Amino acid sequence: MIKYKLICKKCNLTFDSWFGSSNEYEKLKNKNLLSCHSCNSVKVEKTIMAPKLINKKSSEQTPEEIYRSNKIKSTIKNFQKFIKKNFEYVGENFTYEARSIHYDKKKKEKGIYGTASNEDLKELKEEGIDAQMIPWIDDKSN
Repeated sequence: MIKYKLICKKCNLTFDSWFGSSNEYEKLKNKNLLSCHSCNSVKVEKTIMAPKLINKKSSEQTPEEIYRSNKIKSTIKNFQKFIKKNFEYVGENFTYEARSIHYDKKKKEKGIYGTASNEDLKELKEEGIDAQMIPWIDDKSN
């Protein structure tokens, strides 16, 4: 996701909008699907933006950023609890176990979780095996 600050060239209203990618913005712009929510003009452009850089001196978060960060962490932890409770941990054997379940019709389909590289996940997908990558927060860092 990427956030752009946009400006309406007709009424000079500035507003923020989120896009899946910079290419997504360009596609919508080229098809005249971006419009000002005040005057409905399609003469909407990106404004000059500066990236928000975080360094040791400016690492303070706003209350809104802290809330959002804590909410995301809480959601991830809840997913992790659900996965640990309902799926079998297979560790580094994830790719092997996923293939075993997929190709051995006698094996009971049981949900598993573990570790796999991006390349392993790509190969599983090419074989028609559904596997997802999710963010994981190490319990030690909580």
